[in-house]
Amino acid sequence: MNRYFIIYKPFGVLNQFSGEGQTLASLFHFPKTVYPVGRLDKDSEGLLIITDDKQLNHQLLNPRFAHQRTYLAQVEGIPDQEAMRQLEKGVTINVDGKQYATKPAIAKIPEEIPSLPDRNPPIRYRKNVPDTWIALTLIEGKNRQVRKMTAAVGFPTLRLVRWSVEKLTIEGFQVGEVREMGKEEIYKALGLTGFRRK
Repeated sequence: MNRYFIIYKPFGVLNQFSGEGQTLASLFHFPKTVYPVGRLDKDSEGLLIITDDKQLNHQLLNPRFAHQRTYLAQVEGIPDQEAMRQLEKGVTINVDGKQYATKPAIAKIPEEIPSLPDRNPPIRYRKNVPDTWIALTLIEGKNRQVRKMTAAVGFPTLRLVRWSVEKLTIEGFQVGEVREMGKEEIYKALGLTGFRRK
């Protein structure tokens, strides 16, 4: 039977179970068969799915299945409407040494930011430089894509949190928290097909 874990990956934790530095193994005693689905950089936080379900892994990572991933990015400065339009339309970023045009996205400045735990360590506070939270929803996941996109429109990312994948969110999670879920529950939240009762 497959196992499914949802975690709020803390800042500074590597997206792997072994190696130098703090890894996922420091958060929980995971079964040896599971692995993280996709990547979440060391300096990014938030939702990470850990499982041994190869079908789920395939559906979430295969470009043919476009799943919405929403990130909350605290950026330096106050993005104007033109910058937000550029993010939505698509910007050119560097991916593996080549120029890449990002797919259309949804970019918003939320009226209210979901309640997020404090980051440890906190971002560097600069009294004379304002910052803004934006919500960016993508259907792709290139390496460091959100950071590259906000930088491309002139607003570098200071803090990055993956908030959700489809309807699966980290709402109510504490940093480093791990929750195990059932297959039916997680497939439904992710909008995946292929659930079979046994």
